[in-house]
Parts: sequence; structure tokens; C-alpha cells
Amino acid sequence: MDHFYSEGTQVWLRENGQHYPSFVQSCAGGVVVFKTYYGQVFTYKQSTITRQKVTSIHPTSADGVEDMAALSDLHEGSIMYNLFQRYQQNKIYTYIGSILASVNPYKMIAGLYDCNAVELYSRHHMGEIPPHIFAVASECYRCLWKRHDNQCVLISGESGAGKTESTKLILKFLSAMSQHSLEISSKEKTASVEQAILESSPIMEAFGNAKTVYNNNSSRFGKFIQLNICQKGHIQGGRIVDCILFSP
Repeated sequence: MDHFYSEGTQVWLRENGQHYPSFVQSCAGGVVVFKTYYGQVFTYKQSTITRQKVTSIHPTSADGVEDMAALSDLHEGSIMYNLFQRYQQNKIYTYIGSILASVNPYKMIAGLYDCNAVELYSRHHMGEIPPHIFAVASECYRCLWKRHDNQCVLISGESGAGKTESTKLILKFLSAMSQHSLEISSKEKTASVEQAILESSPIMEAFGNAKTVYNNNSSRFGKFIQLNICQKGHIQGGRIVDCILFSP
């Protein structure tokens, strides 16, 4: 265990049933001081520290990864720390295999959803470039042609997590892909269909949203959005079905 006590050594510190990413702040006189990367400080007598209390951090956890399926330390602490590290770098999207985890930044991030981002993710498969909501939408659009069957994207999370905005971003990407698939002469007619779908959200929000403790514009209902995409790849129609009305 002596190698755990070198000053600056990165370790997992188990405290109150949780794993905290930490480093050895000091070790002198038989007393070891650990400081977590979240700011807490814990002090222990060296003789009381066990392997259950302190374990080494694997490099994948120390450096962070884009896909948490690649983490070697598998526990809640490593998942939370990986998301924390990426959030600090304005990297709000992280994969868990084919699942995309998103952390609401509560601020605008320049260039994250602009036309260049749409173009970039439309030309790459999921996993080839950094995680993004557009990568999920792009994979969904591609699978329509690869598998020749219906595709579904499930968006879930607590109030204020960004579910409604994520839905709008997926619709934005699919709308852009639809426009790319059209001939110039057909674009004007189909654009009205896509625009109607994109602009329907504020109307539903006006009737179904409310202010809560966590969110000033919280959706108080669930919704199912269906898009009808033809074999040429453009959106021909769609519908929105509201369900599961929540009390404010």
C-alpha cells in the first residue's frame, strides 16, 4: 500500500459508499490527507487505510474517454467523474456504447450546432468523430436505408435535462438531411412540411409547459413524434401525439 501514499498519486477513495476521484495531498507522521477532484478533503491514519478504502485509478478514468464502455474502472464514481471531466471542457456529449449521455450546459457553446456541425456529422458514422446528438440522428437516418425498417430515438431524463431541446436538434438535423436529398425544384414545396414540424414545438409548449423549481419552461407532457420519410430520403409528413400529462 505504500505506493498509494506518494504525494500526488491519483486514487479512488471510497467514502460513505461512494468512490471519489482523489489524489494524495500529503503524507507525514502516519497521517494521509486525500483531496478529491470535487474539492472535499479527507484525513486518515495510515494504519487504518485498507485496499477496500483506497484503490488506484486506471489511466482511462484519469484521462477521460469519449465512450464509457472503454472505462476499466466500472462503478458509479468513474462514470460521474468521466462526465465531470468532459463537462469542464465543454464536451457535453459522451457515448455509452450506442447510447448517448448528455449533460445540460445551461449556456450556449459556440459552433456546437451550426451548419458546419450538421455537414460534418452527415459525412461520418457514429463513433468516427466526437460524440454528438447529430451523430445519433445521422445514424438513425442511415439505418433507414441499411436495414430498411423503422427507426426510433428514445430521449429520457429528469426535468431540465434538455429533452425538449435535444428533440428539436434531432428534428433540425433530419430536416437538413431531407433538404439535401431533394432536387432544387422540389425543395420549396417540401420545406413547408419540415418548417411546420419544426415550428409546432413552441405551439405545444405554450399549452403544455409550466415553470418548476428546476426549469422555467418545463414540459408537463410526453410526446411521440413520427416522421414519414420517403425512399428518396426527404420528409413527406409527420404527426405529434401528446401523452402522459404531468401535474405542475
